[in-house]
Amino acid sequence: MHSLETYQMAMVALGAIGFGVWLLCKGGDWTVDSASAIAERSGLSKLFIAATIVAFGTSAPELFTSINANLSGYPGISVGNVIGSNIANVLMVLGLSAIIAPILIDRKDVRVDAMVMLLATATLVPAMIYGILPRWAGGAMVATIVIYILYQWRASKIEVEDDEDGEDEGANPYLMVVAGITTLLIGSEILVQGAVAGGMALGVPESVIGMTVIAFGTSLPELTACIAAARKGHSEMIVGGIVGSNIFNIFSVLAFSAIAKPLVMDSGFLGFDLPVVIAVTLIFAFFLLARGRISKRAGAVMLASYLAFIGWQYFTPAAGTLLAAI
Repeated sequence: MHSLETYQMAMVALGAIGFGVWLLCKGGDWTVDSASAIAERSGLSKLFIAATIVAFGTSAPELFTSINANLSGYPGISVGNVIGSNIANVLMVLGLSAIIAPILIDRKDVRVDAMVMLLATATLVPAMIYGILPRWAGGAMVATIVIYILYQWRASKIEVEDDEDGEDEGANPYLMVVAGITTLLIGSEILVQGAVAGGMALGVPESVIGMTVIAFGTSLPELTACIAAARKGHSEMIVGGIVGSNIFNIFSVLAFSAIAKPLVMDSGFLGFDLPVVIAVTLIFAFFLLARGRISKRAGAVMLASYLAFIGWQYFTPAAGTLLAAI
């Protein structure tokens, strides 16, 4: 009877995983297509739409996870979620997207975004050294991202001719982008819960599931949206989505977590994870500002680096302590 229940639970989990993947694929297509339509209708660049609407929407799992973790007394999860997500966004999401199709970047268009991303990452250093992110600092970070959005909104306006005959036919792109992002979030949740149920049915420890499936699950919306953009040849939406997500993760996710409750920064991140996220961000900024192109080979190196990072985390748990002692 027990084995039958396990089999049934595994089948339900498999069905949930399949349904979650389907929702992610549909949500990714809807999000990219509707965001592109919004850019065309509003006269705003695709880069701006991706760096705001798409990036902020797909980062919602990180926001809810981090605020809840901090309020529940687990600030390490809140901080680790943001650092890990920013590393995954560049090495995994950007890497996979580049493998599907080389990413072309207009260096002039991303100059300000890259600088703000570097500034956001730099703010992690004093917070880590000081050991806490107070409420006032969280408020200042939120104010910074509001100024950034307003500046980019004005700078990204494009002259477009009004089409009176209406490009009114078809679904409303504003509603569709909301539907797309919502579908991404629901799909990622169903996929994560299905994987958790399947892992439990197979006897995988809950701690292992949490460190792998759930952590990966919060990055699934960004991953799916960027892969959909790569298939459709929208390089600017990939770049905008990742840059915007990385900025949002720090200046909004961490900031709102600190506003809800002063955020304690575990010094353990100083030894390994903080240097990695700084290095990854600098490499990404180099591609944005100097190279202007991310090839399939570079994407493969990024993905391999992410797998190495995960391997380091799992197979050498003492590495962070060792590096901090050096």
